[in-house]
Amino acid sequence: MHVVVIGAGQAGAALVARLRAQGHKGPITLIGEEKAPPYQRPPLSKAYLLGEMDAERLWLRSSEFYAENDITLRLDRRVTAIDPVAKTVSLGSETIPYDELALTTGAIPRRLPAAIGGELAGVYTVRTLADVDAMRDEFAPGARVVIVGGGYIGLEAAAVAAKLGLQATVVEMAPRILQRVAAPETSDYFRALHGDKGVEILASTGLERLLGEDRVTGVRLSDGRELPADFVIAGVGIVPATALAEAAGLTIQNGIACDEFGRTSDPHVWSAGDCASFPWKGGRLRLESVGNAIDMAEAVADNMLGANKPYEAAPWFWSDQYDCKLQIAGLNTGYDRIVTRGPDGEAVSFWYYAGDRLLAVDAMNDPRAYMVGKRLIEQGKSPDPAAVADLSTNMKALLK
Repeated sequence: MHVVVIGAGQAGAALVARLRAQGHKGPITLIGEEKAPPYQRPPLSKAYLLGEMDAERLWLRSSEFYAENDITLRLDRRVTAIDPVAKTVSLGSETIPYDELALTTGAIPRRLPAAIGGELAGVYTVRTLADVDAMRDEFAPGARVVIVGGGYIGLEAAAVAAKLGLQATVVEMAPRILQRVAAPETSDYFRALHGDKGVEILASTGLERLLGEDRVTGVRLSDGRELPADFVIAGVGIVPATALAEAAGLTIQNGIACDEFGRTSDPHVWSAGDCASFPWKGGRLRLESVGNAIDMAEAVADNMLGANKPYEAAPWFWSDQYDCKLQIAGLNTGYDRIVTRGPDGEAVSFWYYAGDRLLAVDAMNDPRAYMVGKRLIEQGKSPDPAAVADLSTNMKALLK
C-alpha cells in the first residue's frame, strides 16, 4: 500500500512517522511546498524571531530520519491536482499513484487586501519560515511596527518587537484583544502586560488603508489618524487550505470534512490538522493547534492501517509572551462564568464554567493549574468553583 501525504508540516510529519512506527511496510511519500524539511511553527513568532533558536533546531526530525525510515520526502514541490478516480496526484507534469492519500495541507494566513495597500513592500504575515526570514532584518531597535490584529500571533510578534527595542502598536478592530478566543479577564491580563512593556494597543479601531507608494510608510486608521510605520505585520487569522480538496470534489465544511476516523468523503482520502474538520458534540470542529495536528494525524495513520478507532480530541494550546507562558486546556465555547484563581505571585488562572460544568482553563505562569484543569476536563469532572478560587485548596485534591 503506497501512502501519499500532501503537506509536510506538523501533521504530515506526525502521520508518516506513525505509519512506520505502527509497522507499515509499504512505500510512503511526503510532499511539501516549502524548501525546508518539516519544522515546528510555534517558535517562528517567538524564539526564532528573537534570534534565540537557529533553523536546524526547528526541524521536527533529523535529516537522516526520512531516509532511514524509507520515507520519500519531496520538498519544494507543489501538488497541482488530485484525481480520486485514477487515485493519482499531479506535480505539474509528474503523476504519482497512491493507494491511500492524506491531506495535511494546513492553513493559509489571511492577508490585507491589495486594494488598501496589502501588497506593498514591508507588509508581512507570520506563518512560514520564509515569512519570518523575510522580515527578520526589519526588527532593528527604534523601528516602528504596526501589527494589525490582536490575536495570539499578533501579540507574540508585539512581544518580540518590544523585547528587541522596537516601537510596537497593535491595531484591533474588536473592542478588546483576544476577543474571539478568550474571556475579558485574559484579555485584560495581556493588555496590561503589553502596556507595561511599552506596546500601544488600539482596540475598537479599524484599518482604513496602508500608506506608501512602493513600500509601506504608515497606516491610516478608521478614525482618521495616521501612524508612521517602518513595516507592518498582518496577524488577522488563517483559513484552512482546502483548494486541492475542493477541486477534487471532496466535501468542504469549515475545512476538509472528515468522519470520526479522519476519512473524507472519498474512502481512500484522509485528512488531519489545521485543514480538517471532524464531528464534535453534535456539530463539527476544526482546531488550529500543534496538539491537534499531532494527535489527529496519528489517529488517521492508525485508522489507515485498520484500527477503526474514532478520534477523540483533547484541545490544548499555548502562547509565550515576554516571560509569561499561557497554557490553555479545553474549549471555552458556551461559558457563562469565570472563576479566578490567584494571583499567587506571578501565577493566575481563569476557569471557564457553563453552569456547574468546567469547560476550559487559561493558566498564566501556572503549570499546575493547567495540568490539573486539563485532567479534569478530559475526565469530565467539574470541581466546586469555590474550591478552585480558594488558594488554600490543594490543586491535586481537585482531582479526587
